[in-house]
Amino acid sequence: MNYFFDTYAIIEILKGNKSYQKYAELTFITTTLNLSEFYFYLLSNLNEKKADEVLDKFNFSFLEIDKEVAKEAAKFRKINYKRKLSYVDCVGYILSKKIGFKFLTGDEFFENLENVEFAR
Repeated sequence: MNYFFDTYAIIEILKGNKSYQKYAELTFITTTLNLSEFYFYLLSNLNEKKADEVLDKFNFSFLEIDKEVAKEAAKFRKINYKRKLSYVDCVGYILSKKIGFKFLTGDEFFENLENVEFAR
């Protein structure tokens, strides 16, 4: 099984959440947008040098976001506008569906959607 790592999942792995332990050794397949969110989280909690050190410990692989994924993500966000989803979450979810990977997250909005691996 291949997984798309939502920022939520990456942060929970960093925190040592036992629900994410089985994913911790995998390559974190995600987008550079998720990396940016994760790095912001690190910078919010650590100094830049330590944030860089932590970031370098993870094995990332990045997927490209094409025009169709961007459009579908915008449509998905519009349909769910009242839920105030981020573009990054919408892009990740749509991209994971497109490539056939499970969307790994703990975000409650996605819990019962198709193609989601939900861990809390």
